[in-house]
Amino acid sequence: MKSMTFNVQGMTCDHCALTVEKNLLQIHGVAGARVSFETRTGEVDLNNDVPFTLLRDAVRHAGYELEETGAKDRTSPPKSPDSGENLHVAIVGAGSGAFAAAIRAAEGGARITMIERGTVGGTCVNVGCVPSKILIRQAHHAYEPLSQPFEGIRSDRARMDPHLLKRQRENRVLELRDKKYVQLLNAYPSITMREGTASFVDDRTLLIKDPQGSETVLEADRILIATGSRPAIPDIPGLASTPFWTSTEALFSRKIPDHLIILGGGVVAVELGQSYRRLGARVTLIQRGDRLLKRTDPDLGTSLQTYLEEEGIRILLNTVPRGVAHRQGIFHVDLENESLKGDAFLVATGRTPNTEGLGLERAGVETDLSGAIVIDGSLRTGNPHVWAVGDCTTLPKLVYVAAKGGTVAAVNMLGGEALMDVTVLPEVIFSDPQVATVGLAFDKAEDRGIELESRRLSLDQVPRALVNFDTRGFVKIVAEKSTGKIVGVQILAPEGGEVIQSAAMAIQGGRTVNEIADQFFPYLTMVESLKLCAQSFSRDIHKLSCCAG
Repeated sequence: MKSMTFNVQGMTCDHCALTVEKNLLQIHGVAGARVSFETRTGEVDLNNDVPFTLLRDAVRHAGYELEETGAKDRTSPPKSPDSGENLHVAIVGAGSGAFAAAIRAAEGGARITMIERGTVGGTCVNVGCVPSKILIRQAHHAYEPLSQPFEGIRSDRARMDPHLLKRQRENRVLELRDKKYVQLLNAYPSITMREGTASFVDDRTLLIKDPQGSETVLEADRILIATGSRPAIPDIPGLASTPFWTSTEALFSRKIPDHLIILGGGVVAVELGQSYRRLGARVTLIQRGDRLLKRTDPDLGTSLQTYLEEEGIRILLNTVPRGVAHRQGIFHVDLENESLKGDAFLVATGRTPNTEGLGLERAGVETDLSGAIVIDGSLRTGNPHVWAVGDCTTLPKLVYVAAKGGTVAAVNMLGGEALMDVTVLPEVIFSDPQVATVGLAFDKAEDRGIELESRRLSLDQVPRALVNFDTRGFVKIVAEKSTGKIVGVQILAPEGGEVIQSAAMAIQGGRTVNEIADQFFPYLTMVESLKLCAQSFSRDIHKLSCCAG
């Protein structure tokens, strides 16, 4: 009898391990299965030859991912960590994931060639996280004088200069790009940056075309694809011929539109929509689905919608434009029951992986239907010499996932055995109040067969929110009923992003609601809301004093 070992991603509790075992035992030829949530590993006993792909597919539909640790039919790099001496690594891209990989590979002794066709630094610092958070903070300061809740303070709307606001965003972007990317290369002489467009010739060879049109061939021992993504543009009649905005144009506009129409209901739509509303624009948001933030717990999108509408944002759900036109500086958006007119139109309908033109088929690198590169837990593609990280892959599209992925990929390219585990992944949407999540929402956990209980604590029960005179939002904890282990936390609260990492550490550590309820939390902090919500599993919060232990 043969055996096969593997790693398991996606488990959040012991019940998950039992679910994986059950799925594996249904496969013909599997005589036994043992899966451990604690170590995230498993082993099967086989009566005959069972391909690993059959095992993987059997559990993938349930939301888990297997990675074989004892593969015998796959060419693997040497397994001695940090064996990067004389190794040549080529990296296509120069964003956060690419730089993290280049730095780690350089520290391990490798020689690195980075190829970038656009601007060094990638999405986050140039057209994503950095300028968007500056815009959000600028809008906050413009809006705060009119929205502060304290009697005895009278404020008028701040006077604004949109051109100066734009220049300040641009200057900080340039500063960070130069300091944290361009100048950083000087500290690593083994990293060479080349400008140009790369495509595969074969599994270890790239063709590089520079801006002048010259072509050179580059051979490498290992290749990392880190080409990122770009805004996705829906196929709407007339849209392509109009000067619509993507997030890039919205982040660097020199004017505040009179009426901004936004297509989308996700992160970019709510963050930029609220920002422009606070800067003085009328905002209409068109969402094809039945709620905002469809990837999150339904309570989050529904509650946030209420607060956005209170600020004057018009939100149209279950609505799809039939056509878009632009005449004499005005957008005309044709809906089923009306026609909207605005002087700016923002398309915020997701992002598309930058994988076309890479010649992936010549390297045996597979993509899914969206064009995202398919990778395993070590971030390796179907080609044993090629890895991929960041927004061009099937990983969550978050910059800190890309950066961590770059380090994991580099360790493995040097012969290590690192794994990318995104089971406990905190996320923050920088609306006001902020949306912050980690782990599983109630419905997603239920779909995995976990018996649950959940508590939702309104912020009017949190002393910090009361003294701030701002009780918008809630904290929700989802826990396994039999053990009390926390499997998910969802937060809608001002500065909720500053709370979510504590919840992530609780889930990562396997903490129960009783353990969190018994811990010390500093009084009059927002993070105390986690303790109060945990206490509500066993006590009536309304019958406790302010700082009850």
